[in-house]
Amino acid sequence: MAARSGGPRPLKTPPQRRRHDPELQAGTSAHYDDPAYYTKTYRSRLEDVRYYADLAAARGGPVLEMGCGNGRITLPVARLGVEVTGVDLSAEMLSDLRARLRDEPDDVRARVSVRRGDMRSIKIKRRFPLVICPFNAFLHLYTREDVERFLARTREHLAPRGEFVFDVSIPEPAELARDPARAFAAPRFRYPTADGRGEMVRYTERFDYDKIRQVLFVAMEFLPVSGADSWMTPLAHRQFYPQELEALLHYNGFEITEQWGDFDCTKPDRDSSVLVVHARANAPRRRS
Repeated sequence: MAARSGGPRPLKTPPQRRRHDPELQAGTSAHYDDPAYYTKTYRSRLEDVRYYADLAAARGGPVLEMGCGNGRITLPVARLGVEVTGVDLSAEMLSDLRARLRDEPDDVRARVSVRRGDMRSIKIKRRFPLVICPFNAFLHLYTREDVERFLARTREHLAPRGEFVFDVSIPEPAELARDPARAFAAPRFRYPTADGRGEMVRYTERFDYDKIRQVLFVAMEFLPVSGADSWMTPLAHRQFYPQELEALLHYNGFEITEQWGDFDCTKPDRDSSVLVVHARANAPRRRS
């Protein structure tokens, strides 16, 4: 089974910090190499779209979105009259976002600015009252150093009293304990193709948790019903526990102001599968 992807793209990091890890690089990029499949897969995921769009409208913008992808949240924010700058590493997703922008009214297009870059190192000469990092983009920060660099960039881009908001899935012990040799089947579906007809495929997932690195590797397997060659798309997500997240934010100069167990603003509890975090950067201490 071959991996259908454009191949891992090297992250722009200083030579002394660069770590060649093809497994993590592929798990960061491959899922985003096919925007048509991504759009179809998550088209019914609307709760987070409404949450971030309403939040942006309430704050009034401008908004910096780290990990904007092909505009699933970017475009609804702009349609509400809010200026938004989107940052993403995937050239394929950003190309699709630009294509989708061409179908938007002039005023919506004028509110969207797109930058390709690594969210750990991107520098935009502007500060924002709201920085968001939606839909598990934070889970592609695999090491403490990754988190520290990203939070440093976030602080640099926040206006005074600005707010940083992101959401992550909460680790599920049962999912992490799954046998990597076992394939979990889902209903077959029509995979989008360039001719618009689609290709009927069987779909399975395998889960392999590295408990030392706290990274969950997911192998998404696609088997065409026609008997054509199958392929696999890898995905890697760092697993952050809530108390661990609080400590990482605290020691990087952030204070959590609110956190929810879902996008309906319910408090986190033992049944929560998602954590929505609002944080502000602490004011620098004055020297005595």
